[in-house]
Amino acid sequence: MTATPRPGTPAAAAAQHRAPGRQPPAPLAPALHRPPSAPAEKDRTDASVSMAVTLEEAPWLGWILVKALMRFAFMVANNLVAISSYICYVIILQPLRLLDSKRFWYIEGIMYKWLLGMVASWGWYAGYTVMEWGDDIKAVSQDEAIMLVNHQATGDVCTLMMCLQDKGLVVAQMMWLMDHIFKYTNFGIVSLIHGDFFIRQGKSHRDQQLLLLKKHLEENYRNRDRKWIVLFPEGGFLRKRRETSQAFAKKNNLPFLTHVTLPRIGATNIILSALVARQENGSPAGGDAKELESKSKGLQWMIDTTIAYPKAEPIDIQTWILGYRKPTVTHVHYRIFPIKDVPLETDGLADWLYQRFVEKEALLSHFYETGAFPPPKGHKEAVSREMTLSNMWIFLIQSFAFLSGYMWYNIIQYFYHCLF
Repeated sequence: MTATPRPGTPAAAAAQHRAPGRQPPAPLAPALHRPPSAPAEKDRTDASVSMAVTLEEAPWLGWILVKALMRFAFMVANNLVAISSYICYVIILQPLRLLDSKRFWYIEGIMYKWLLGMVASWGWYAGYTVMEWGDDIKAVSQDEAIMLVNHQATGDVCTLMMCLQDKGLVVAQMMWLMDHIFKYTNFGIVSLIHGDFFIRQGKSHRDQQLLLLKKHLEENYRNRDRKWIVLFPEGGFLRKRRETSQAFAKKNNLPFLTHVTLPRIGATNIILSALVARQENGSPAGGDAKELESKSKGLQWMIDTTIAYPKAEPIDIQTWILGYRKPTVTHVHYRIFPIKDVPLETDGLADWLYQRFVEKEALLSHFYETGAFPPPKGHKEAVSREMTLSNMWIFLIQSFAFLSGYMWYNIIQYFYHCLF
């Protein structure tokens, strides 16, 4: 029997060195030097990459913030000088309104168009442009018409302000029907003076608002020589009304729509009855015919207007002002219908409007799938037209606004010092 060397002796050390299968245990590595696990290593790598991306984007994000602040400051200054000057000019021209009402409203309309052109320029210089499709509405720019527009966001109004600038005097002679909340914006007082109508939504206000709309049309539309009316028949933004509209459609066996909502009939019915039906009886709706050089022909066209945004991501007014979104092309499709083809009775009008919005649904579905509107019937390709604004024209109206603001400031300051 072999004796086992006593631990700690030279013999024991020599025996351990000779035995190949019995190596001494390796000392434990300190915890601080333990290699990290694979998931921890991956998380640290992802964090490093994310930090690197953030650091690379920091200058760009900083520039976006600075640019947004600069644009906001310019917008505030632009509103102060332009709207204040507009109000001062309207006040000083009141004698002309008494002597020659038609000329007064013509001048007011030109200034109104310039104001809307300034709003359009904010988006134009941010890279928000418009591509037009379908019928060419310039052909009917001198006739009376209603624009039926789908409503997705506040940017819809700005888009129309831009794409109608090159349509002659359409903007100057246009009346907007918009939600009453716009009355309390910076542009509200301008719209009140111009004669736009602010409509309050909700069942409790509906009947009263329709009566007020009829009265407003009779008192202001012809007297102020208006020709176009812009109407959003859906009665609100798509994101707010879609669920309610779909529930109503399901309950009443009506078309189920996703990209638009079912239109409301009331305002359209009032407009047609006030401006078409009475005209057929030989009496201009609202206003004295003696104030017009020739008898008005009344409403002649219904312009079905469909606004589409890439990836169904609409532009809001904040984006339009601050310009923090990348340049975007908004697409607008027009289809013109003679007013004689539009039913005037309520049931027929409802069916006609529903059919128009079913067509809008198909147009938008095609656009979101292909990036373009489908061609008209009988055509193989759809033709688009790029809408442009003149930089020189924008410069001139902006210069006029700031020079007018400076002039009125000095005039008001002079009278203030004289009185006080």
